[in-house]
Amino acid sequence: MTRSSTPAKSTQKRRSPKNPPVLPQATPGLSDTAAETQQLTSAAEAPPTRFVGLDVHKQQITYCILDRHGMTVREGEIVLTRERLAEFASKVLRPTDHAALESTTNCWVVVDVLQQHVANVVVSNPLATKAIAYSKIKTDKVDAKVLAQLLRCDFLPTVWQPDAATRLRRQLSGRRASLVGQRTRLQNRIHSVLAMRLIIPPAGIALFGTHGVAWLKSLLEDRIDADGALMIASDLRQLESVQEEIDLFDKRLADLAWEDQRVKLLLTIPGISVVIAQALVAAFGDISRFKSGDAAASYLGLTPSTRQSATSVYHGPITKQGNSTARYMLVQAAQQYSRQPGPLGHFFQRLRRRRNHNVAVVATARKLAVIAWRLLTTGEPYRYAQPRSTTEKLARLRVAATGEKRRGGCGKGVKPEAILPGGGRSVRSLDEVYENEGLPARSPLPTGEVRHLKETETLEFAEKISAPQRVPRKSNATTKANKQRPATTRSYP
Repeated sequence: MTRSSTPAKSTQKRRSPKNPPVLPQATPGLSDTAAETQQLTSAAEAPPTRFVGLDVHKQQITYCILDRHGMTVREGEIVLTRERLAEFASKVLRPTDHAALESTTNCWVVVDVLQQHVANVVVSNPLATKAIAYSKIKTDKVDAKVLAQLLRCDFLPTVWQPDAATRLRRQLSGRRASLVGQRTRLQNRIHSVLAMRLIIPPAGIALFGTHGVAWLKSLLEDRIDADGALMIASDLRQLESVQEEIDLFDKRLADLAWEDQRVKLLLTIPGISVVIAQALVAAFGDISRFKSGDAAASYLGLTPSTRQSATSVYHGPITKQGNSTARYMLVQAAQQYSRQPGPLGHFFQRLRRRRNHNVAVVATARKLAVIAWRLLTTGEPYRYAQPRSTTEKLARLRVAATGEKRRGGCGKGVKPEAILPGGGRSVRSLDEVYENEGLPARSPLPTGEVRHLKETETLEFAEKISAPQRVPRKSNATTKANKQRPATTRSYP
């Protein structure tokens, strides 16, 4: 039996390497044979591409280095300090290596050090990585090798790497949110001490405002037992200290906000303060990475979860994935739309009548995320902002950042001429407010949006904020009477 001179073709397809070495261009003037020899020699001398998986902990890193065929080249552990990490990167890693690590608290400083020594550093999403490479045997060496293998096969789900300014904003916003949580816990402890002694605070005052704190301090003299006085005094001292720290962070955030046009644009949305605007800017980062407002809302975990199988579709609660600080702040900002005019207030009130209050709050928070994406993408301020409250918010930001208290109007100590009986104050139109604060002008309303305003009966509101107004001042006698009203303590037999 004679054999065929043509060898049989293999039925298994060969897989091309992930990053094949790039052959350098031949030197001009050489023959074809000499040029081919030069390319092969240069390719043989070039170091091969390797893939490095790093399992990062607080005090150590476990690493695994694979070649392009998936064979282990080297593995081990190092102590996680900046000096040891830089030494490891300079002596062990190569400029052609590709490294991968999971997103952790200290991952970004590791990325900053490694980027100077390797070709690329990838940060993966831990939740998605576990879904792809689940294993019952879990060790640091296994995790590092899995990261390297996923990187080699291009199966690693990556996350966006924020720049230094975005990381700073995230740290400041997160730390301030933590301090606010401490303040809330201290206030709840004081409420608990009063409740355990059947003491009811006076009606009509804020317990932790100026008059409320004065009332609490009066309890410490002779109106409460010694142990209760000790606990309340301790909590009041801690409250004062925590509030001072919050004020310092507010000042720093205001300084950053004053230099950022994005924060000023977000401040035009009713309910959005400087702190919330900074949290949104820090959470979104580069807004161009979101293709739509729905994608931005989904990134903050404000979209409903979905379970679909065949013809059955179930929409459950929101996913709550993403930046929890920004999501919480948006939910808090949405609370006030129960009494806000305009299209968004109409949306809140209509949904609350159909469903319930909490559903309306979360849905409005999602709307706020979409609106924030729209403003940051187009660079246009909010069309339906309240002129007076917007002016006050931008003025508070200006005072906190620069100390400039007045911009335009009458001089200090000069009262404007009263037009209405009993005095009044003028309110600029929304376009005048934006022009005075250096913000872009609003674009004309599209026909479809005008039709929507008519259907929701909010067109009158849109026309009202587009024209200057004159509103009466509150009576001085009424204001003085409210301030001098004595605080009464409710008592029960």
